[in-house]
Amino acid sequence: MKLTEIFKTNRCSLSFEVFPPKTDDLFDSVKTATEEIARLSPAFMSVTYGAGGGTSKHTLAIAKNIKDECGVESLAHLTCVSSTRETVQARIADFKAAGIENVMALRGDIPADLKDADRSNWAYRHAVELVRELKAQGDFCIGGACYPEVHPESANQNEDIRYLKEKVDAGCDFLTTQMFFDNNLLYNFLYKIRQAGIEVPVIAGIMPITNAKQVERAIHLSGSFMPQRFKTLVDKFGDEPAAMKQAGIAYATEQIIDLFANGVTNVHVYSMNKPDVAATIQSNLSSILGKHV
Repeated sequence: MKLTEIFKTNRCSLSFEVFPPKTDDLFDSVKTATEEIARLSPAFMSVTYGAGGGTSKHTLAIAKNIKDECGVESLAHLTCVSSTRETVQARIADFKAAGIENVMALRGDIPADLKDADRSNWAYRHAVELVRELKAQGDFCIGGACYPEVHPESANQNEDIRYLKEKVDAGCDFLTTQMFFDNNLLYNFLYKIRQAGIEVPVIAGIMPITNAKQVERAIHLSGSFMPQRFKTLVDKFGDEPAAMKQAGIAYATEQIIDLFANGVTNVHVYSMNKPDVAATIQSNLSSILGKHV
């Protein structure tokens, strides 16, 4: 089933992101964790794609298992940075053969050793090119990423939104946000993109910070603004793992409740392959999920 069918409903939905193992020996443990999360019956689960396609075979295997064996719709990530056209086309063919209907089209992080390289001859330099490739190669439901703040490589938000509209016009069916910790940033962003003519569904991406080390990584990955209320939480509980985990889940839950209350019906949780975190958040929302808003 294409995810756009889920987004057409007016019900609150929760979905989870998982990541495949980096090495073969970790496959069984990751598979077990993703199956535990699937037993929560989320709206769908997304499966990430390692830098440079290093986990591509595991991305496909996990996504197919979630869909075929667990009965949960899957969204397979696909990145294109520094990849050849032949490589990407082979990955797309694999998705089609496996019955994967939903693909998240991403540029991907540029490897450190290629940051200063000449990219003019790369087959794909931007996600919009991958979106066009997917449109040309099959009948996929295509997702794209967006930044409620500003993409780290954009000069400003207006430029960022122009590029985002280009991606949507190329065929993106929905957008998923990078993590954010202040809901007002999302509400302002939604207003601006709607004004710019971007009408596709936007899924809010929420990262439960369950240990203090994740804060630095979150800032590095997306330049996320940390509200004072959140900083205070980390300062108070950051050195106490159990307390930090509980507080981080509570903060994420409050964010999600506020989003639902304000008409953002689809929330995607970056659950980091942690079934207990996913289960606790879902339990916290048990009487809200499925309700009309």
